[in-house]
Amino acid sequence: MKKPTTYDEYVDLVHQAVYEVDEMRASIEYEPEYMERWSGLLDLLDGVLRKMYDEMVADTYQFPTGRDLPYMQVLNRYGPDFPFKQLLLRINDTHKNGLDRG
Repeated sequence: MKKPTTYDEYVDLVHQAVYEVDEMRASIEYEPEYMERWSGLLDLLDGVLRKMYDEMVADTYQFPTGRDLPYMQVLNRYGPDFPFKQLLLRINDTHKNGLDRG
């Protein structure tokens, strides 16, 4: 997955991640072992990503250069097991370092 080069591409990535959170939550809703394992991270992701998306749509989002998103510390504990981890890593990298200018 390549780094976004435009703001619109970045907004689309965040929107896709919000959708993935909703889909994952719906798919594990009736599976207690998965719900127990993933619910805390899904709640965190939902809050962070929806806030970002709302700020992007309202044109109030700012790239805070050099800082990870709040979910990174928790996400890193799950290793490669989380289903859409690469998408979340790409969003964090763009948040942290800005759009690809090259």
